[in-house]
Amino acid sequence: MIILTRLNDQKFTLNALYIEQIQSFPDTTITLSNGKKIVVKEDEQSVTEMIEHFYKRIGLTPLIRRPDTNADGEKEG
Repeated sequence: MIILTRLNDQKFTLNALYIEQIQSFPDTTITLSNGKKIVVKEDEQSVTEMIEHFYKRIGLTPLIRRPDTNADGEKEG
């Protein structure tokens, strides 16, 4: 679970497992797997870091690979 802030300063907790994509329009928009969109104050990088921290806490890190890394987790290029 990650804690985020809506544009009206309302804090809420989101289960990061339901996040399908994150975009900056320039506001950070999170699309959930059910199609619902949520706009938050946090920037895209901060949300991504929160998600990675959440995945580490629940033991999913070995299953996740960033797009700019190879299968061993090393930077490509």
